[in-house]
Amino acid sequence: MPKERPLWRGPAFRLCLLSAALFLCLQLGMRRSWCPEEKPRAAAARAPPPARSTERQPAAAAGRRRVTYVRSGRRGSVAPACCPLQPPGGRRRKAVRWHIELQPWASPTPSLNYEALRFLKYISTSQISCERVNLNSPTGHSETSKKPWSICLDERFSLIHRIRSKQCRLYSLGLGNDDNQFEISMANSGCEVHRFDPSIKAAHIHEGQHLWYHRLSIDWRDPNPAIAAHKLHSNTKKLGTILNEFGHQKIDVLKADVESAEWKILENLILEDVVEQIGQLVVEVHIHWPGFEVSGNDSTVVRYWYSLLRELEQKDFRLFHTYKDLSKPQMFLKKEAFNASSCYTLSWVNTRWK
Repeated sequence: MPKERPLWRGPAFRLCLLSAALFLCLQLGMRRSWCPEEKPRAAAARAPPPARSTERQPAAAAGRRRVTYVRSGRRGSVAPACCPLQPPGGRRRKAVRWHIELQPWASPTPSLNYEALRFLKYISTSQISCERVNLNSPTGHSETSKKPWSICLDERFSLIHRIRSKQCRLYSLGLGNDDNQFEISMANSGCEVHRFDPSIKAAHIHEGQHLWYHRLSIDWRDPNPAIAAHKLHSNTKKLGTILNEFGHQKIDVLKADVESAEWKILENLILEDVVEQIGQLVVEVHIHWPGFEVSGNDSTVVRYWYSLLRELEQKDFRLFHTYKDLSKPQMFLKKEAFNASSCYTLSWVNTRWK
């Protein structure tokens, strides 16, 4: 008669032991995941935030709540010492305008003759008088520049007071122009001067105490990031973008000599309300051709120019000085007509500027 095997050696017993061990492990795991220490935290996370208490919170918890994340700039980019890059946001965004409102035609039917006469009369007529129009430097120095860049230094406007208190800021937009006497004079008077020119050799150059040069070109649009990444030595941005990045809220004087890009840049400043951040605007306009990306026949182009300047007037800008450059060809849209120069320098003051 065969000997009986003990019960603890049978397969059924071993299976029961294995099942019990698995069940015990499962119970331990569930207890660990639902331990009493973690339950209040989970409940607190699901519960609505409690009312504000006057009790002082622990330093560690307070530190966690105050953490903010700021998106950094492009890798490898170095901001100038004068203008640290600012985090995005913080400025109230206004409703976007996509186009300016065109003024009615100057005559019952579109006519270049009527449009040109209205436009030329408009840019040649001062809208406000300025007793202290200094064509060279605000400090009265004897230096002369090749072109008169006039600013209004009347006591009723804030520019003269900001110059005296060394708080003024000048932005100068140019394209390889060597005539920088106006910028130097303003810097010598204590103004913070930033000149933007894509032709300079370095990204940022600091000359003297108040004068900076930036290898940046001002445009009426920001470039496509994919295209801009392939350009090693050039950078094109809108003026509003640069103001945000530099952390500048105001420009006391904006000087622009951008060789026929002024019309589209001015349109961008108006549509994005950047022009409201400018105290005085001194701009050279070129009328021997329509300008970059300005389309339409001749009468339509002049109507567009006139409408842009009327938009400035609606923003409380007033024309106080006009310089007709007789050294330039006397051309108007490639025509020797209307007794017009191909180049005018217009000076505007923002009457609401504080």
